[in-house]
Amino acid sequence: MFGQFQHSNIRFEVKASSKTIQKSLTQPEQLKKWLWMQRFENLPEQLTPQSEFTTYIGAVPVKHRVDEINEHGVRFILSKGIDGFHEWSWDDGWLQSRLEGVSLLPLNLGQTVALLSLRHFVESQESE
Repeated sequence: MFGQFQHSNIRFEVKASSKTIQKSLTQPEQLKKWLWMQRFENLPEQLTPQSEFTTYIGAVPVKHRVDEINEHGVRFILSKGIDGFHEWSWDDGWLQSRLEGVSLLPLNLGQTVALLSLRHFVESQESE
């Protein structure tokens, strides 16, 4: 894989319950709503360990394999456009994203955009 090793760990407060955050990160139909900037391919109806899908960041494919999933976290093993992992953790009022990988893509920028979109989405879900 070409590119640079990059890593980022971002944690921030959100005005949302653990349950709302969990649904937003583990239910495929919810993922598509806040990750509108990515195109999805082969997204399963439900995320389970070892399930796989691909997202496209522009023309660059990123394959995701669910490594772990539970009520307070999900971890994806990434390949193709990013070789590494993306780990999400959460509870009531907070959310954390840890991303490590080798890629030509600017991972910190993409992670920040995704987190801001997710925060806006979960807070709007709580207010409904």
